[in-house]
Amino acid sequence: MSGEIYFSNNYRDLCERSGTGAGFQFEFSCSRCHDTWRSPFEAYAGERAASWLRKGTDLAWNLMGNTGRGVTSAADGLAGAGWGQARDHAFERAISNAQGHFNRCARCTDYVCGRCWNAAQGLCLHCAPDTAAEAMAAQQRGLNDMAAQRSYAAGQQAGQSYDPTRPRQLVCPQCRTETHGAAYCSGCGYHLAQSTQCASCSAVLPDGAAFCPGCGTRR
Repeated sequence: MSGEIYFSNNYRDLCERSGTGAGFQFEFSCSRCHDTWRSPFEAYAGERAASWLRKGTDLAWNLMGNTGRGVTSAADGLAGAGWGQARDHAFERAISNAQGHFNRCARCTDYVCGRCWNAAQGLCLHCAPDTAAEAMAAQQRGLNDMAAQRSYAAGQQAGQSYDPTRPRQLVCPQCRTETHGAAYCSGCGYHLAQSTQCASCSAVLPDGAAFCPGCGTRR
């Protein structure tokens, strides 16, 4: 092509090379919001003519024999030879049209759509965010931060009554139900996190023992 190719990182080739629907179309996307714009479809006349010739040849195949094969091969060759140049010209036209829908940021060099463009600054909204939108976002962040701080303080106050030294079991040893630190299992009623020492004589209590083996005190 004679000109430079822009939008090299944010376009998609939608061209169809074969069949009666052969033609050129390109999809360009905004680098910020990723909204897309498609160039108008341009039919590829060379391939369409070859496709219709193939159809006509197929209908008359029994009469034309091998001659028909030569006709379709020649048509295919002409269509294929012209494809590359025709696509390049169509791409140039698509780029020219796309430049009316996108703006190039002078700072980050990204191409963005009109909704992502700060016209007053000549920059994209990544590089020059909207002041009102930023102010509202900052206000919401401040609200969230203060709510989080007050909630943390409330949690600290509530934590004053929490006994971190009390034994807790998070999973019941009998039925494997998650207990979330409760005193009794919600699955089988097992008394959780029982003391391993007798409250009366301080003797070691075996797991599952209901009474102290040393003094007989009920666990």
